[in-house]
Amino acid sequence: MDLGIAGKVALVTAASKGLGRASAAALREEGADVVICARGADDLEATVTALGGSEHVLGLREDVTEAGAPARLVAATLERFGRLDILVANAGGPPPGRALDVTDEEIEAAVNANLVTSIRLVREAVPHMRASGWGRVCCITSYTIKQPVPGLALSNLARTGLWAWAKTAANDVGEAGITINLACPGLHETDRMKQLGGTGPMGSPADFGKVVAFLCSEPAKYVNGVALQVDGGATLGLL
Repeated sequence: MDLGIAGKVALVTAASKGLGRASAAALREEGADVVICARGADDLEATVTALGGSEHVLGLREDVTEAGAPARLVAATLERFGRLDILVANAGGPPPGRALDVTDEEIEAAVNANLVTSIRLVREAVPHMRASGWGRVCCITSYTIKQPVPGLALSNLARTGLWAWAKTAANDVGEAGITINLACPGLHETDRMKQLGGTGPMGSPADFGKVVAFLCSEPAKYVNGVALQVDGGATLGLL
């Protein structure tokens, strides 16, 4: 199936490893030019090389959770490729913690990384999508927005807030040809899952990346305001 995004320009954050990297790879395979960012220079350089080199891939060393990073990333994308069509907003997850044990500082950090950062990115990207009459936003979050996981209080809190915000924002931009959706992974074979001690069958990051690419595609133009679980059936709720 032709996803209709060859020649489009995508910004994918926190993309030097894991699900961010897999999403950038899937978009690149479909012919999109890709801008990626990460904090670590070595992983960033390796990912740029793996995705085909600097002609179609721009790597930027940025911590996307810094308040000014989203504006800098969008500006750099426009400077290099002249447009921005697709945003995949991604950031590392917060540490485990029981609901009554988390501190104010931990709550602030989690909300900043997994809620506010995505909002900043979308605010910076959407005006350029409006100008062209086409845009796709996909926020990588977690299946915990549908089924909170015990011991992940910070993630449950911040990511559920993102879902509520995105559901509202999707309605605001739909008439402009822009969609906002969430991709909600369950257990996948990533460093994050190793840190959390995940065991048992896990999904392939490459397969997850293809789901993200579809949500960012032309055929998905009528998919808007959706939180799509990619979790192998782990979410048991009906809503």
